[in-house]
Amino acid sequence: MGIKRIVKLIFTLMMFLAFVGCGKTSDTGEKGAEKKETGKKKIRVAIIHAGFLGDKSFNDSANEGIQRAMKEYDVEVKTLESKVPSDWETNVVAMASEGYDLVIGNSSQFQDIIKKHASEFPDVKFAIIDSVVKEPNVMSVVFAQNEGSFLAGATAALFTQKTDIPNVNKEKVIGWVGGMDVPVLQDFLTGYKQGAEYIDPETKVLVSFAGTFNDPLKGKELALAQYSQGADIIMNVASNTGNGILEAAKDTKKYAIGVDINQDGIYPGFILTSMLKRVDVGTYEVIKSVVEDKFMGGQVLKMNVANGGIGLTDMKTMKEALGDKFPTDISEKILELTEKIKSGEIKVNSYPGFKFE
Repeated sequence: MGIKRIVKLIFTLMMFLAFVGCGKTSDTGEKGAEKKETGKKKIRVAIIHAGFLGDKSFNDSANEGIQRAMKEYDVEVKTLESKVPSDWETNVVAMASEGYDLVIGNSSQFQDIIKKHASEFPDVKFAIIDSVVKEPNVMSVVFAQNEGSFLAGATAALFTQKTDIPNVNKEKVIGWVGGMDVPVLQDFLTGYKQGAEYIDPETKVLVSFAGTFNDPLKGKELALAQYSQGADIIMNVASNTGNGILEAAKDTKKYAIGVDINQDGIYPGFILTSMLKRVDVGTYEVIKSVVEDKFMGGQVLKMNVANGGIGLTDMKTMKEALGDKFPTDISEKILELTEKIKSGEIKVNSYPGFKFE
């Protein structure tokens, strides 16, 4: 093979790699359909995850919003997945360079990346889920996770008092296991502790960070340690790492609280409730705004308890599992606290330095 041919092949390969980006990718829209029959240009959306689909949590919730948008609108979607930080920036730049109409960073970990590159692509619309980037071509979606965690902490503190339920001990100890120690998760934790203290100041809260959102074995290890220290119930705030936390609850016949989407049915009878963080709604609304030509750069979409963007599941699965032993007073109390948060009677603290804006 001649030198010129080798050089040509290397150049072609480099261009191909730059085109597809890094990490796992998938086209979930109709390939090759640049235009509808009406001649209108198809909207092209790229969503980039700091992890993988199948986490039964944050990423899967975003994907639900993507699927809804695809059913309702004629959009083409490329999904990129990777747990490698260097891939995230490469993928953002690659999708913007390729001319996608909307590039979504599905994690607060994209904040610096999008802030750095948004101005380089003024004709591309960007969105960030779970953080704020103040640029004229970026739409941000944020959540009052502290409010939802307040309700989760109150639920856990009430539950740990129910010693007539199997494997609930007499100690007032609850747990919390997070993925990475980042401001968003600290905001979760702030609300959780406040909710537990609101019910009973004597409630002890065990706290652990796994340092990753993609290690179920680490999540299980941390959860087992907390159960061994007397926790009856642990809140999972760890994406894919959290699947190990839920599994630990099932294996020890203890209890857990899910996060982001309804995880109650993963291990029925061991997951009391889940804190719903409607990432699906946020993702869908951003795509809708682009399709309907209503995208507002610099806008922050705020989702909280008052507008239904945050809340708890109805505990139906646990009610079915426990039958007559299910403590109905917990559901009643949570409904009361929810209304007090909505009305402003209860002010939920935020993590210092973290602003819901």
